[in-house]
Amino acid sequence: MRGLVQALSSLRKRLTARSRLLPVLGAVLCFGLVAVYSAHAVQPDEVMTDPAQEARARDLSRGLRCMVCQNQSIDDSSAPLARDLRLLVRERIAAGDSNQQVLDFLVARYGDYVLLKPPFETSTLPLWLLTPLLLAGGGLALWGYSRRRSKAVKAAQDAPPRLSEEEEARLAKLVAMERPAGERSKT
Repeated sequence: MRGLVQALSSLRKRLTARSRLLPVLGAVLCFGLVAVYSAHAVQPDEVMTDPAQEARARDLSRGLRCMVCQNQSIDDSSAPLARDLRLLVRERIAAGDSNQQVLDFLVARYGDYVLLKPPFETSTLPLWLLTPLLLAGGGLALWGYSRRRSKAVKAAQDAPPRLSEEEEARLAKLVAMERPAGERSKT
C-alpha cells in the first residue's frame, strides 16, 4: 500500500511540473505554426529561376499590401489575391520592367492602397493624417471630459449639502423653538 501511495505521489509531482510547461509549450507551438505559415506564403511554383529576379520580386512583394488581409504584405499572405499579385509582379519583372515600373503598374491598376507605405500626396493625405487626427481628437475629448468632471466635483464640494424634507422640517422646528417669544408672534 505504501508503495502505491509513493508511486501516486511521484506521478502527481511529475504531472504538476509538466502542467506548468504546457502553456509555454503551447505558445511556442502556436508561434512556430504562425512562422511556418507565413514563411511558406510564396509557393514553390511561383519562385523565379533567376535568383536576382526572385530577390527583386520578394523585395517588391514585401512593400505591397494584400487587399484581402489586414495590413499584411503579399509576400506574407496566403490569400488567392496575394498569390495573383505575386505572380503579376514576377511576370512584370520577367518582362523586363524595373522596380518602379512594376510599382507604377500596380498603383495604376489598384490605386495607392496597394502600397504598404503610400506616398505623401494630396490624394493620400487622409491615409497619413487620419491616425494623428483621431488620436488628437480622442486626447482632446478625454481632456474636456476630465476638465468637466473636475469642475463638477469641485462645485459639488463647494456647494452646501442638500437636506432632505424631513431634515428641513426638523431644522425649521428647531429654529422656531430658539426664537424669542416676541419674534415668534411677528412671523
